[in-house]
Amino acid sequence: MNLTIVHPDPRYPRAALIEPPATGYLLLAAVVAPAIGRTPLRRRSPRKTALLAELKTLAAGAARLPEVTRATVYRSALVPPLSADARRMASRPAQYDVVVLIETTTGDAAAAVAGRPEVGRLRDAMTAESSDVFVTRARCVRALADVDKSRPGLFLFNFFVARDREVALELWDYLAGWYAAETGLDNSTLLSPVGSDDYTCINHARWDMSLPAFAARQFGKRSFFRYVLGNMRVNGTAAMPILYRLA
Repeated sequence: MNLTIVHPDPRYPRAALIEPPATGYLLLAAVVAPAIGRTPLRRRSPRKTALLAELKTLAAGAARLPEVTRATVYRSALVPPLSADARRMASRPAQYDVVVLIETTTGDAAAAVAGRPEVGRLRDAMTAESSDVFVTRARCVRALADVDKSRPGLFLFNFFVARDREVALELWDYLAGWYAAETGLDNSTLLSPVGSDDYTCINHARWDMSLPAFAARQFGKRSFFRYVLGNMRVNGTAAMPILYRLA
């Protein structure tokens, strides 16, 4: 299968990429407060608040491991309903309202850290409060720039599924070009899961803007529907984007 770009537009060239970092990643994602109906907002119950506090403490412990460079806990700001394409293509729908991302010095270090008790305690805490926990190691295969997790912002984890992995990765270059032009995106790391077939890739990014401002920049553009969604559909790719804040 070859990449097909419909409605090509010179305003959206392929994104200017940097060499992906050697960083290893451990991603732990959980459904703690399932949606009620089709609402994109999740409840903030005392149980979930307590879990997030526990995860922050446990993540701080994991961050002290010599192979770990950073451990970040996220809570969802918006979990959109799945699109028809995502419902059809995804064997594991992504609706995670809590995420922990652990970054390690290398990919090999991530494999070693995955078996450490500090990570096991994070997984156990999430499992005790969740109806669905997804855990994977990952490596970065595309990058615009590192995602700054040191300060508040609007964060994205976008879970992609695709018929053809290589086509989806090439397509991402063009989609990132649209987001750079239309939303000011200047950072992103595209993560490829290791040893998991649930998702083709997972995009992580950050914006310095409010959720309403981001929604206006994305959904207020007709080119989003024509260029972004149109090219995903033509190329057999579906996305399950979720927006987060730092916990």
